[in-house]
Amino acid sequence: MIVLENMPAKTQLTVQRTGSASQVDTVAEEVPVALEYNGISHTVMLATPADLKDFALGFSLTEGIVERRSEVFDIEIEEAEEGITLHLEIAGGAFARLKERRRSLAGRTGCGLCGAESLTQVMRDLPPVADSTPFPLAALHEGMRRLPAQQQLQQTTGAVHAACHVSADGSISQVREDVGRHNALDKTLGALAGIDAVPEGALLITSRASFEMVQKSAAMGYGILAAVSAPTAAAIRLADKLNLTLVGFLRGANCSIYTHAKRLQGSNL
Repeated sequence: MIVLENMPAKTQLTVQRTGSASQVDTVAEEVPVALEYNGISHTVMLATPADLKDFALGFSLTEGIVERRSEVFDIEIEEAEEGITLHLEIAGGAFARLKERRRSLAGRTGCGLCGAESLTQVMRDLPPVADSTPFPLAALHEGMRRLPAQQQLQQTTGAVHAACHVSADGSISQVREDVGRHNALDKTLGALAGIDAVPEGALLITSRASFEMVQKSAAMGYGILAAVSAPTAAAIRLADKLNLTLVGFLRGANCSIYTHAKRLQGSNL
């Protein structure tokens, strides 16, 4: 059965709270989502069942399964009792490359490298991100200030991460949410690729910045990744190598810039 793009991302149930009568609570959905390429099953991730075409495209691009949007011909969503399958039809060359490096894994929430078969699959051979016009540091702060108001699923469930794009004027777009932080970023990157956006501006995430999130951002050509929480040491080393500006603890008027501060423009830099 082929279904619509967005399934219910949340559900309501009755809960008993300490010291009060039972009440209705809203919780985020988390379902197995399988990605299938040209009829061959590739991976299963646990994800929020919303913006799944963005997720399929973003995952395919950031994992190097396809090199460009044009290599994805079609995406269909099939819902079954046990979960959801994303059927992708991709170009023959991309499918041939996938078969060479194919892996099978069962993803956990927030897991970005689960099931990689070798160390070479962890560290992809990516070119450094190109230098760009200095980006206003104030735009990052403004983008993070605006983001909570657009996290509709987080407001009702308190259980999901978000990612978005921020422009030099502080405006944000392509806000995507998911129980998995990597999934949220993949959804945003898929949405950006779907509108053929030039990789400019910055990416914001409401989580820590880990190795694979730096890798996903750089794979799509974005030079700035800013997180509300901390980066890992591996993320910092990779960002430095890939010429990516990595910002952590972006809260209020403060932040920590770990790599390539030259890309950011601000009075205190």
